[in-house]
Amino acid sequence: MTLCSSLRTLTKQTLNPLKLFHFTYHTSLLSHSHANAIAFDPWTSDSSFVHHAHHPFDKSTQKGLSNYNHLLFEYSRTHCNQEALNIFVSLHHSSLPVDGSTMSCVLKVCGCLFDQNVGRQVHCQCIKSGFVDDVSVGTALVDMYMKTENVGDGRRVFDEMGERNVVSWTSLLSGYVRNGLNDLALELFFLMQGEGIKPNPFTFGTVFGALADDGMVKKGIHVHTMVIKNGFECTVFVCNSLINMYSKSGMVRDARAVFDSMEKRDEVSWNGMVAGCVTNGLDLEAFEMFYQMQLAGVMLTQMIFATMIKLCANVKELGFARQLHCRVLKNGYCFDHNIRTALMVAYSKCSVMDDAFQLFSMMHGVQNVVSWTAMISGYLQNGRTRQAVNLFCQMNREGVRPNHFTYSTILTAQPAISTFQLHAQVIKTNYEKSSSVGTALLDAYVKMGCIDEAAKVFELIDEKDIVAWSAMVAGYAQREDTEGAIKIYLWLAKEGVKPNEFTFCSIVNACAAPSAAIEQGKQFHACSIKSGLNNALCVSSALVTMYAKRGNIESANTVFKRQGERDLVSWNSMISGYAQHGHGNKALEIFEEMRRRNLEMDDITFIGVISACTHAGLVDEGQRYFNMMVKDHDIDPTMEHYSCMVDLYSRAGLLEKAMDIINGMPFPAGATVWRTLLAACRVHRNVELGKLAAEKLISLQPQDSAAYVLLSNIYAATGNWQERAKVRKLMDARNVKKEAGYSWIEVKNKTYSFLAGDLSHPSSDLIYSKLEELSIRLKDAGYQPDTNYVLHDVEEEHKQTILSQHSERLAIAFGLIATPPGTPIQIVKNLRVCGDCHTVIKLISMFEAREIVVRDSNRFHHFKGGLCTCGDYW
Repeated sequence: MTLCSSLRTLTKQTLNPLKLFHFTYHTSLLSHSHANAIAFDPWTSDSSFVHHAHHPFDKSTQKGLSNYNHLLFEYSRTHCNQEALNIFVSLHHSSLPVDGSTMSCVLKVCGCLFDQNVGRQVHCQCIKSGFVDDVSVGTALVDMYMKTENVGDGRRVFDEMGERNVVSWTSLLSGYVRNGLNDLALELFFLMQGEGIKPNPFTFGTVFGALADDGMVKKGIHVHTMVIKNGFECTVFVCNSLINMYSKSGMVRDARAVFDSMEKRDEVSWNGMVAGCVTNGLDLEAFEMFYQMQLAGVMLTQMIFATMIKLCANVKELGFARQLHCRVLKNGYCFDHNIRTALMVAYSKCSVMDDAFQLFSMMHGVQNVVSWTAMISGYLQNGRTRQAVNLFCQMNREGVRPNHFTYSTILTAQPAISTFQLHAQVIKTNYEKSSSVGTALLDAYVKMGCIDEAAKVFELIDEKDIVAWSAMVAGYAQREDTEGAIKIYLWLAKEGVKPNEFTFCSIVNACAAPSAAIEQGKQFHACSIKSGLNNALCVSSALVTMYAKRGNIESANTVFKRQGERDLVSWNSMISGYAQHGHGNKALEIFEEMRRRNLEMDDITFIGVISACTHAGLVDEGQRYFNMMVKDHDIDPTMEHYSCMVDLYSRAGLLEKAMDIINGMPFPAGATVWRTLLAACRVHRNVELGKLAAEKLISLQPQDSAAYVLLSNIYAATGNWQERAKVRKLMDARNVKKEAGYSWIEVKNKTYSFLAGDLSHPSSDLIYSKLEELSIRLKDAGYQPDTNYVLHDVEEEHKQTILSQHSERLAIAFGLIATPPGTPIQIVKNLRVCGDCHTVIKLISMFEAREIVVRDSNRFHHFKGGLCTCGDYW
């Protein structure tokens, strides 16, 4: 059934469709119409209209219709659409005949009012009066349906038109663009030419708008050549559309070339060029263009003021923003909503929140969701979270419904506002499936540690954009859940979504987790190179961090050297990376290079520097850098800095100085500090100080096994088995379990784990055979087991057996038999490597001519040729 036949049926079912007009508009809008008529009264503005008390028209029917149409057109032209519709109701009740012009105009009014119900009734009247074959009426119907988002009926009207002209085609095309159907719009553009319809300037302008929104600039260039071929290259409207398309596509030079070639320019041309510079970050060029615009005597419109105020916000230029504010007041644009909101944003970004709020308060009664959201965002940007939350609550109380920008903004205010309550409100207002709101929600849940809730939100998002995908990958990366992050990445690839630099940054960060396979990070590095994003700053910085954390400090340094620009993350990663890998001097060289370049440093920088001094045994240098941080860089030491200083003195055996650091701290020592001291007391067998540190640590973390184990180890190392037994008994009473020592090794993209004395591996016989062979070679080299590292009261021979079956030795033996000769071996251990194993691995690296990298709970050890990069400061 055609649309016309459907509407004929509707017409029969309605005795008088236009009675609804009289009820809806004529009775309820007369008072509103009267109020607006003060500003514009066409009846008195034209001398041809004679004002009568009973009827305003002459007796001539034709002249009466002409007067009605004139009035209808005037109201429509001046955007008094409700008044125009009221006039049409009067016309209908006057029994005067209408023509195609009348119906076209009232359909345009319905489109502007976004009132499809009334528009359908007018469509019925068109069918009843026989106007559907009128090309202007058909075009107006297409336009009305498209503006009211009824694309299907709009297209059906178009297809049923007996005659179609370029205006009809352009109306349908612009409707597709308005409804986001840019691909269909482009198809229609080429179809109309295939049917012999020559595009007009408005057709070209609409097409360029669609191409700009979809970023199809190559097709846009092709259409540009058609503009030249059709002789419209000097048409202002077309050139303005070209400037907009090239600017949105990042091709500012091409936009400028179009601008410079224009014989005539209007305010839109200048504003398009200024806005293009602002959008593409060409701030100085935008200011210069605005200056040239003023020299050319171009009238400053609301649009150019809004654009320039936005530029002031971007560059935080408060002085010029205030000048523009004065010009706005002078030009009478102070009540323009866009300008007021832009000024609020500018003042917020320039941190003058009182001025921003004063503007906001002056908008009382006309505040909309945009201005509320801008104010909330301003408070959050300036760290005034409580005011932002209060304003959001006030907004809800006043009945202003938040939009997706509001929710996306306020969700960053946690924990000052409940994510669960906001989630409930989001569901209630049907924004849960919005990409921006969903992304903000899942990010909030990730920050709370609720990754499962974040995943549920992610799955509900209708159209997942790359921001949502990247946020989900980043969420798993923060949890060090490499498997989860890779699963999302593979899903993304399957959906055909192209990853951006933030996606690669997040997935590379996920591959930096200890549980990640060594080769996974390399694979994603290769993917980033293939995508041309490996040199993006966030990606290259993530690669530096990933390689440093995964034991490949050489690759980290290679990426670091290739970086065109470096951020603080890169510098800090190299310093801490070298420190963790035992290259203390190289870490300090990087730091000194930062100093020579006068680069910004933060607290993380100095944690890396002091750690480098700690691992290299550079006590005096560590103290000097600590003093430099406080005195020269005005950085207040955190608990982690003090922990590093305690570690620095403790490793050097200067336990009294370590206690002086603890006693001199401006706040009570935390668990990390006491654990560091306790570990040093274990190495240096200081029972009294170790007992104090253990008591402090147990009081802070009674369920942490480290304090009990280290204290019992101190007693065992000094032969005090009775006290050791008491500690073990206390652990049992408090149900504290000692963490088992595991070692992992990756071979051919598969990870194998080992426990001490493990027999579960299928190749156990070969592994223990290899250990036996190594044992013989070790004895021949003069190795004597250091049984002090066996903390059990057993026979000496049994202690040697326990040592020989530590998990790291099993993992290394497997690596030796499972990989080709000369291949580097890398293992990860969840606990610290014991001193005896450290000695053995040095010797094995020499016997087997292998580089062996061991990542324990404290640092990296690179064993090669019988030496270790830690310099035995493990």
